[in-house]
Amino acid sequence: MSKLKKYQMYIDGQWVDAENNKTFETLNPENNEPWAVVPEASAKDTDKAVKAAQKAFEGEWPKLLPKERAKFLRAIGDQLRENAEMLGEIETIDTGKLFRETKKQAIYIAEYYDYYAGLADKVEGTVLPIDKPNIQAITTRIPIGVVAAIIPWNSQMFLTATKLAPALAMGNTVVIKSSELAPAVLFEFAKLIEKTGIPKGVVNVITGFGDPCGKTLTTHDLVEKIAFTGGPETARHIIKNSAENLSEVSLELGGKSPVAVFDDAEQENAINGITAGIFGASGQSCIAGSRLYIQKGIYDEFLNKLSERASKIKIGAPMDPETEMGPLSNFKQLETIEKNIKETIDQGGKIKCGGERHSFSNKGYYFPPTIIECDNHNLPVAENELFGPVLSVMKFDTEEEVISKMNDNQYGLSSGVYTSSLSRGMRVSKAIRAGITFVNTYRLISPSAPFGGIKDSGYGKEAGIDSIKDYTRVKTTWFYTSDEPSLDPFSIR
Repeated sequence: MSKLKKYQMYIDGQWVDAENNKTFETLNPENNEPWAVVPEASAKDTDKAVKAAQKAFEGEWPKLLPKERAKFLRAIGDQLRENAEMLGEIETIDTGKLFRETKKQAIYIAEYYDYYAGLADKVEGTVLPIDKPNIQAITTRIPIGVVAAIIPWNSQMFLTATKLAPALAMGNTVVIKSSELAPAVLFEFAKLIEKTGIPKGVVNVITGFGDPCGKTLTTHDLVEKIAFTGGPETARHIIKNSAENLSEVSLELGGKSPVAVFDDAEQENAINGITAGIFGASGQSCIAGSRLYIQKGIYDEFLNKLSERASKIKIGAPMDPETEMGPLSNFKQLETIEKNIKETIDQGGKIKCGGERHSFSNKGYYFPPTIIECDNHNLPVAENELFGPVLSVMKFDTEEEVISKMNDNQYGLSSGVYTSSLSRGMRVSKAIRAGITFVNTYRLISPSAPFGGIKDSGYGKEAGIDSIKDYTRVKTTWFYTSDEPSLDPFSIR
């Protein structure tokens, strides 16, 4: 075994080990072998990071002119572009995601920092039409303070950008907790942030487990906002923790996103979109289109075409440019997928393709594109988020029926509609209870497009022009404009 790469945490502009020297290894999903060792943050380490962020918030950072903070954001974007290949390679080794995607995403994510740099001096206050003489009242937006950004392993650069960029633009300071499942790329990212010359303590990067690291971070009395992306169970713990410090919370959680294909859909386009939605990134996307409803008139024809396409997807090493699907990120995912598939088959589900571990490697977590027909809309693979390349397929007859079925789930993150009818696309997209709907396309992101869900998929939005305001608070300032003393101090005016 080659020597493990060693990482340190980035706290208050310094590279440090855990105070108790505890570490853990991170595994390469391609071969299930350790490749790097990272610090395991203790409660003291987490406290140190938060206090460093608070000290930076009390210092020069929020006092800088917005255009000055914007320069740092653009510098971060430039670093991402210049180091996209390195970042992509590290993320691929640590998560198993395709290098062709991680490299391209690192370049594109730079646009988010440019976008919020452009917004830094565009957030305005108001002059209020107060109903009192000799009074002028205004509102301004001020930074919140220390933000805890808790990042999952599956789209780290994207899900960091949607939190870090608006937070910095508005003058906040940030403690980033990288996922313990694949923390390496955010430490590499911290090295690039350091190169920009940003003041010490403005950005801190730590990693560790839920207790003590996550719990200390989300209960800390100096943390004013928690921005979390992850699963609903962890989110419930975070909400309970936030009761101790009364911090704001925004949650971008999971999904079991439904996609409907109507008889009049352009089939080749629909197959491309569905393939991207569920088999892209090996299905390890919170917006994965994992529930497919096909109208009965084209059901057999369309399903056969889709299954044929899925069976031809090239599985291989994630660094190989020819590979279309790499391994799953961890063994727990693999076990969850297999358990749900077995239960579904026991209850009548029919495997159309895939369904068993792939033979590409007996060490890595490889699982093939899997399509399962489900007569029962509530079978395990159709009901539960699996975070893998598993598509449950069901038949529908009418528009009203498919809308009802698409909404019959506790999640509400993403959704898709394929139809040649503009009016139907408008009607169905409006009726679906989800934060995002794609019509005749799927799996797109943009700095200007809000991202987030409803129901058990969380609350709050990331990206888009309005999300920058979520990293501010409104302050009202009253001015008494008369030269004469005010009257009657014992009566509210």
